[in-house]
Amino acid sequence: MGLTTVLTAEEIGLRLLAAAFCGVLLGLDREMRGKAAGLRTHTLISISCALTTLVALELYVGLQATGDERPSDPVRVIQGVAQAVGFISAGVMFRSGDSVRGATTAAVIWVAGALGIACGAGYFMLAGMTLGLCLIVTILFTVLLDRFPQLGKDDEDSRARERRRASRHSSPRGRIRRIARSSRE
Repeated sequence: MGLTTVLTAEEIGLRLLAAAFCGVLLGLDREMRGKAAGLRTHTLISISCALTTLVALELYVGLQATGDERPSDPVRVIQGVAQAVGFISAGVMFRSGDSVRGATTAAVIWVAGALGIACGAGYFMLAGMTLGLCLIVTILFTVLLDRFPQLGKDDEDSRARERRRASRHSSPRGRIRRIARSSRE
């Protein structure tokens, strides 16, 4: 079974490119922060979700056109994709004592998958609005928490932010001295 005439090759390409664009923007933010899942991961998740959505829609329309009476529902495919993305998201979360690390990256992976589904289904405005909101949350909130650490929790996350801020302002030469000093002891 080939592609149906419902979507042109240009429309399919546009949907895949829109999904890739969403994944790139989300992944770029994570990549710049040195997170485990970055540019490639988010982009590939968005593209794969868009592809799966497109295939589900094409299969549905193709089966309907042939008069096939078997139950087919593209929403079930989207449900499976959402579960798979949730599984991938869980893989970037780590628990250490009372703190959990990677929760934001896991949530952004989840959004990348949802954006891929939206783009694959052709909901560009919905995807664009969601992408904008997600970038506001990940970028603006990080800036606010770095600038006003009292807004963050007094736990490992705030201590990690303080260490990052201090390391940005310290010279590499000072770090080398600290390393050399600790190796002599």
